[in-house]
Amino acid sequence: MTTTGSIAVTAPGDTDADWVDLSRRSLVPDAADRIAELAARVANAPTGLVQLLEDRRALMSGGYALPDAWAGLGAVPAASTLAGLILDSGSPLVVHDVEDDERVPPDAPIRLAAARAYLGYPVRSRAGAIVGVCAVVDYRPRDWTAAEQSMVGHAAEVCGTVVAEREARQTTDRHRRFLDAVLDNLHDGVVACDADGRRVLINAAMLRFTGRTPAPFAPGGHPLDFGLRHADGRPMAPDDTPLSRAFRGEELHGLEVLAGPALERPRVLLVDGQPISDAGGTRLGAVIALQDVTELKRTERFRACELAVTSALAEASSAEEAGPRVLEAVVATLGWAHAELWLVDGPGGVLRSAAHWSAPGSVAEMHVPDQLAYGQGLSGKAWLTGEPVWIRDLADGTALLPADTIETSQLHAALAIPVRSGTGTLGVLAFFAEVVEDPEDALVALLAGIAAHVGQFLERRRAEDLELQLARSKDEYLALIGHEMRTPLTSISAYTSLLREASPAQLAADGPALLEVIDRNTTLLRGIIDDLLDLAALDTGHATVQMTPCDLAEVVREAVGAALSSLTGSSITLHATLPDSLVLPGDRMRLRRVLDNLIGNAIKYSPDGGAVTVTLSADGDYAAELVVSDNGIGIPPDERDRLFSRFYRSSRTRDRAIPGSGLGLAISRAIIERHHGTIALLNPDSGTSFQIRLPLTSAE
Repeated sequence: MTTTGSIAVTAPGDTDADWVDLSRRSLVPDAADRIAELAARVANAPTGLVQLLEDRRALMSGGYALPDAWAGLGAVPAASTLAGLILDSGSPLVVHDVEDDERVPPDAPIRLAAARAYLGYPVRSRAGAIVGVCAVVDYRPRDWTAAEQSMVGHAAEVCGTVVAEREARQTTDRHRRFLDAVLDNLHDGVVACDADGRRVLINAAMLRFTGRTPAPFAPGGHPLDFGLRHADGRPMAPDDTPLSRAFRGEELHGLEVLAGPALERPRVLLVDGQPISDAGGTRLGAVIALQDVTELKRTERFRACELAVTSALAEASSAEEAGPRVLEAVVATLGWAHAELWLVDGPGGVLRSAAHWSAPGSVAEMHVPDQLAYGQGLSGKAWLTGEPVWIRDLADGTALLPADTIETSQLHAALAIPVRSGTGTLGVLAFFAEVVEDPEDALVALLAGIAAHVGQFLERRRAEDLELQLARSKDEYLALIGHEMRTPLTSISAYTSLLREASPAQLAADGPALLEVIDRNTTLLRGIIDDLLDLAALDTGHATVQMTPCDLAEVVREAVGAALSSLTGSSITLHATLPDSLVLPGDRMRLRRVLDNLIGNAIKYSPDGGAVTVTLSADGDYAAELVVSDNGIGIPPDERDRLFSRFYRSSRTRDRAIPGSGLGLAISRAIIERHHGTIALLNPDSGTSFQIRLPLTSAE
């Protein structure tokens, strides 16, 4: 026995009978009833019936004027029925009288109906296999004429034809359902059209690509119009769409196209397609298959991006040289429109633009400022939070760029990634796209890795620069510290010698003054040593900094009050503008030391009649800003980059013989940096201004 689908076929000559199993659905009841009626009428019989075989049972599929005894009869074993005799013999069965015919089984259902005569013919499939029986019944003995037998035979043939057509439709439906299931479980999208250009097939994957059911295909129209573009981004004309080309007779293999709305990052599709023709070459239609290779292409771009960035960093000798190469590598491989590298200027308390790069022809106008304040703009916010900042669409009202910049540059998605190192944030990488794009973890991870590479590069270059600077400044440093410490030691030694050599009368007369000089220089020397030890402890992190809630306004108020008391009788004025309270995490004693240094220097370097101002304010919710200004001697422009160096004293200070160790500003900067803040020299028209910025919340 061979099997095809759900139909078991027994070929002639097999050990089993020449018949097949058919589901009752193979013949709809209305058709079976009509065939039974036809058989009864042409044979002049009161009852007609059609039985189909199902699991070796005879199933009443249709009937005409069936007796009540057969109501609800259902399927009965074929061996106990007259239909079984026909199925076994493969020949018609003529019974003139049931009571006198030994072939009729004792339990045959025909006996229940008190029927006496029976005429039945086998119903065959197109292949010749028996699928059922078409029969007529009479309730009196009778002889069936040749014409009646012939007519019932014809009815059986009609029944076989109807069964065959029904089975063909069921087979076609099963094949179609099977094909639909296979196509809908493919990851590739498939669509086909017929010879008239009407879409006749589309699978679930294709519907996912389009986001909707596409309009019917028409030659020269817009088949599968879901934002198809050429690989270079150009919009695709209707005649250029893959299905149109396949419909015209082209064979497509691995054609790369882009798909998706214009303001979103497109998916990358590979297309195969071909026309469909019959054996004689007549065009039947066309079919295309789309494979979404977006993830594969993205992985390739990610690898290319990492390689390009690594090469750019390996070949660069400085951040200024590496920056454009890194940004170009990212923009070119990942499809961004514009990128920026910002570096933290610690003393200046700002982000300074180190490099920026735009894809050729992608950004209409993009103004990049020279610097950004803490928390300002997209990059400033990433610096403030220490976390990536992703903006899905700069035009949605949450933008961190000026509105005119967004409008003229046509930028949408934006991402800023902090460039970090073991000591904190060194800078920020910012990227901008001309499409709307939702946050994507894989992309953020990739760019965070690139930012880490940049951070390591900056750290290495910083270490190399520090090593060179250390080598160059070693002798200078030793000379400076030797001078600052040798001067008081020389004075102490000289005055000690005078005390030893003095007579009793000289000791009585000059001793107290000599001891005063020795004590003053001893105090100066001890102060230098204490400052050096404290500065070293701050630099190495060994110094204790107690970060507790601290009212900076109160600390400034106390420092200003102490300074005012020292100005009694002086023509220098000191004015402070302070809020009632400004609380932040800090070490009260160390912040007071910074204030005493700055205010003391401002007073020390101010001329008679000079003015010193102290201003404290909050910059939003992010930082406290303190500015100490004077209109004194100022700092020469060519010396400002050395201002926070140890033992540095400006030439103007030395020329005026103003005393000092040159350690106050170095210690002040170390203290402010331990508070995660910045201290910077501003550039007033005259005098000197220092700006301190401290975060209002803990950086831990």
